[in-house]
Amino acid sequence: MEKLQAYALHFLVGSLFLLSRFREIVSETVVESDKQALLDFADKVHHSRRHLNWNEHSSVCKNWTGIACSEDGSRVISVRLPGVGFHGPIPANTLSRLSALQILSLRSNGINGSFPLDFGNFKNLTFLYLQHNNFSGPLPLDFSVWRNLTIVNLSNNEFNGSIPQSISSLSQLLALNLANNSLSGEVPDLDLPNLQLLNLSYNDLIGVVPKSLQRFPKSVYLGNNDSLLDYTVSTSPIVLTPHDHNSRAKNVGKLSEKALLGIVIVGSVVGVLGFGFMLFVCFLRRTTVDGFPGKSEKGNMSPEKSISRSQDASNKLVFFEGCNYAFDLEDLLRASAEVLGKGTFGTAYKAILEDATMVVVKRLKDVNVGKKEFEQQMNIIGSIKHENVIELRAYYYSKDEKLMVYDYYSQGSVASMLHGKQGDNKTPLDWKTRVNIAIGAAKGIARIHIENSGKLVHGNIKSSNIFLNSQQFGCVSDLGLSTIMSALAPPIARASGYRAPEVTDTRKATQPSDVYSFGVILLELLTGKSPVHTTNGDEIIHLVRWVHSVVREEWTAEVFDVELLRYLNIDEALVEMLQIAMACVARVAEQRPKMLEVVKMLESLGQGDSTSRIPSEEKPKNPTPLPSSPGS
Repeated sequence: MEKLQAYALHFLVGSLFLLSRFREIVSETVVESDKQALLDFADKVHHSRRHLNWNEHSSVCKNWTGIACSEDGSRVISVRLPGVGFHGPIPANTLSRLSALQILSLRSNGINGSFPLDFGNFKNLTFLYLQHNNFSGPLPLDFSVWRNLTIVNLSNNEFNGSIPQSISSLSQLLALNLANNSLSGEVPDLDLPNLQLLNLSYNDLIGVVPKSLQRFPKSVYLGNNDSLLDYTVSTSPIVLTPHDHNSRAKNVGKLSEKALLGIVIVGSVVGVLGFGFMLFVCFLRRTTVDGFPGKSEKGNMSPEKSISRSQDASNKLVFFEGCNYAFDLEDLLRASAEVLGKGTFGTAYKAILEDATMVVVKRLKDVNVGKKEFEQQMNIIGSIKHENVIELRAYYYSKDEKLMVYDYYSQGSVASMLHGKQGDNKTPLDWKTRVNIAIGAAKGIARIHIENSGKLVHGNIKSSNIFLNSQQFGCVSDLGLSTIMSALAPPIARASGYRAPEVTDTRKATQPSDVYSFGVILLELLTGKSPVHTTNGDEIIHLVRWVHSVVREEWTAEVFDVELLRYLNIDEALVEMLQIAMACVARVAEQRPKMLEVVKMLESLGQGDSTSRIPSEEKPKNPTPLPSSPGS
């Protein structure tokens, strides 16, 4: 019986192995089929090969520019190749073999010919971007084959004929842009209740606007027969055009996910008038939710022209190895964007690209080095691969613009977690999370300090530059910029509390000054207070000085955030972390510990046997008083 059971077990294990291997072989076969389709496309279409790194010996999912695969790596689901120099028609039976494709972006090329009939194979297509090409002929007669389409942009081509009635079958459609073509006939009655953005301007359309589309502003029909403008706008959905961008941009954060996806396309619409994009940029610069990259240094010149006139052939967005983003400078300039914050070294934007990818773009100010020195520093920063350091994904250099691109962290910074408004769905940071933030950030800074032969300095450590990684430990951003900037300017009020005493005099950041700044973050985590804040009587309080004064009086319990005093058995850990923080903010730089030492101290922190929370109605317990610390 035992032998029978053993044989059965071996058979089961063997079967599972064979099944697993069979799936791997099938997966490899499928993705190889997609790979060959792309190679055939690249071989038959006319283009400048310097933009593509495709070859049969590399991984299509991991290495090929503009390509993204499904999670299991079995199918190609996204092809994004804007502005890579394609011209001529799309070869038949090439891209159409990518039957799992969900996103196709070939915008801003020189592709001509008719709309490919074999695109009907894309049954899962969700986003279609073919704008700014030279397509001609009629639109596809039957749009119903793409029932999942959410965003369609076919603007700025030479399509003619009528608008197909079959578009009304696209129940998921959020945005439709057919502007600047040669479409004729009447506007069909498109019963699309989810449609939020529409642009049919500058065609040869006649007749009257059907009732189903009268909720859109008249600007979406400009440049057609005047009869299309003879209606009264009914209740409007969330529609964004250059004319109403000011009033709508402030509400971006309140929109649904679908609406946000719809808004992304506005960056590609490029206005409803011939000078629409210029108008868009002007409005974008005036709103509180600034567009990227913000106001140009050259008067009213748009950021795009400012950059293009100053750059040479080698000035392009430079990506670091391992980055699988597939966008270019034009994508960033057209992206929907909002300001995340204005800091010591520049302004940070959240840019939402056409496929809803979100990145953070840092626009630097007061860079005091040339291109060679700038690129050298970017390469040092970009080479750091550590779980507690936010990777630099790409950078851009020209005479007038210096940009850095990072991943976007949706949870926000530690500063917003500690000091942001406490809403119904927002709870204070618990003790374990605060400890993990401290440990992670300390490890990240320690890693930075060993780079460049131990000479690299972060130079801008503050809680707004600390985020949570996937393991919920702190990770640091915005590093290594102090060496390429002009001498540090006097900090804005909220940042002044992070600067070590010696930096105020020398205007030069050092590794010991990084330690001081990190000590201030520890005090933030312990007290819940900002480095510089005001009392009810408008008295300005500097956190480090206040903590020193409280500690000298041995009123240690007054230091800690009341939320932390509700946790059981963490008294000792609170005091230990406070001691570490006080050592870090010692007035004399030589008395501060190294970051590697800080990491060891934090990791050995006694967190207690239990960190359960005391019910809010119970009185918090006072922790052990703290002895006076050096440098106080």
